[in-house]
Amino acid sequence: MSAYAAVTRPPRTLTEKEVALLLRATGAHKEGFRDHCLYSLALASGLREHELVALNIGDIFDERGRARRYVALTIFKGCARHPEPQEVVLSDTVRAKLEKLLHVKRAQGHDVGPQAPLFLSRKGLRLSTRQVRHGFGVWQQRAGLDRHLNFHAVRHTACTGVYRRTKDIRLTQRFARQRSIDSTVIYTHPSDDELVRVTQELPC
Repeated sequence: MSAYAAVTRPPRTLTEKEVALLLRATGAHKEGFRDHCLYSLALASGLREHELVALNIGDIFDERGRARRYVALTIFKGCARHPEPQEVVLSDTVRAKLEKLLHVKRAQGHDVGPQAPLFLSRKGLRLSTRQVRHGFGVWQQRAGLDRHLNFHAVRHTACTGVYRRTKDIRLTQRFARQRSIDSTVIYTHPSDDELVRVTQELPC
């Protein structure tokens, strides 16, 4: 497949070190746990910011409060044109974090009914995409990252990670929920992590 001819600009991704720093910083602060779960879910599923903030309690949890392995989306990119629900698969690690988030929400007296938002703002309203972007910038600074990335880099990191682990473009396409494989080809580019590694090995 002549992948690189069709794609001139590789996606910006977080390195493994940057992911670790970000998750450590958000996980170390009580007020950061919501964002810790948000970033973990994005890294585990490749969900876009507007897909994340649209999630309700009932989308993620069953009636027993257990996080689902298969999550059906009703709000996703292109849902107005193609309304058939899409699905993402969640790992055991992120499911455990989400179940802890639900426990915290219950303890704080938040609505945990099926139609209640999964992620809330400090005012108790559904988190907005603008707030997600702002918070991501703040946490990058607090985590000590050397550069600033936009939130979409989290999705690029997740999708690139799937391709790096499998070298399977079709599996990556399914994970990314992209109708055309031409869109998925971007994730075959070397990641920022690989670029950092190879520069460390250069003689200088």
